[in-house]
Amino acid sequence: MSIFDKFQLAGKTAVITGASKGIGEGIARALGQAGAKVVVSSRKQEAVEAIAAELRSEGIDALAVAANTGSADDLQRLAEKSLAHFGGVDILVNNAATNPVFGPVEQTDAAAFDKIMEVNVKGPFELSKLLLPSMKARGGGSIINISSIGGISPEPMLGIYSVSKSALMMLTKVQAKEWGAYGIRANVICPGLIKTKFSQALWSNDAILNHVLGQLPLARVGSVEEISGLALFLASDAAAYCTGAVFTADGGHTI
Repeated sequence: MSIFDKFQLAGKTAVITGASKGIGEGIARALGQAGAKVVVSSRKQEAVEAIAAELRSEGIDALAVAANTGSADDLQRLAEKSLAHFGGVDILVNNAATNPVFGPVEQTDAAAFDKIMEVNVKGPFELSKLLLPSMKARGGGSIINISSIGGISPEPMLGIYSVSKSALMMLTKVQAKEWGAYGIRANVICPGLIKTKFSQALWSNDAILNHVLGQLPLARVGSVEEISGLALFLASDAAAYCTGAVFTADGGHTI
């Protein structure tokens, strides 16, 4: 078998949250191009329908299911529709995240704190549990949680967001430790500054951008493709011995 064959995902089904744009969309496309059937999910049905239509036009078997990852009912519906349509799930990418506060930590009120934790930590926890039986029945699977370098070292003005991303890293390790016996791997990707709409407040501000670039050995902003390529590796058999690991893709920021 060629090493390239290990990156192929034919016969696999992947669920990707936060997939209507940015990193989530890029990962859905990469996994689909490798042969996986994909379920693209985000809060608005029209947004994920548009992405699913694009993917289908590229020859990718894609299903659109709207879901707010902060809603238990939405997650239940997402899991049920994914399983009913494709018969099972092998890969889960917990990418959806929120950060309603950009500023000093004391400006984060209780409502914002709860929302960040609901979407960024509890959502991946609940969706992983919902899809666990299918992965077990299929002999294994791959969970990829998208964290942030803020989960490793707190980012200025992103205090509670950083807390949530650190919690997601530990959740990943717990999943890897407890579910490895079922052949399920769990790994986490910590992107640095990637040019997406979600991070626009950082890369569109010249003062912040210049400060960040001055700290990076690679001295540039990252691209969505540089995250989706890593996700493809972790979803595939090429990463069959990787679990509980934290992968940074940050241009050297955490060195």
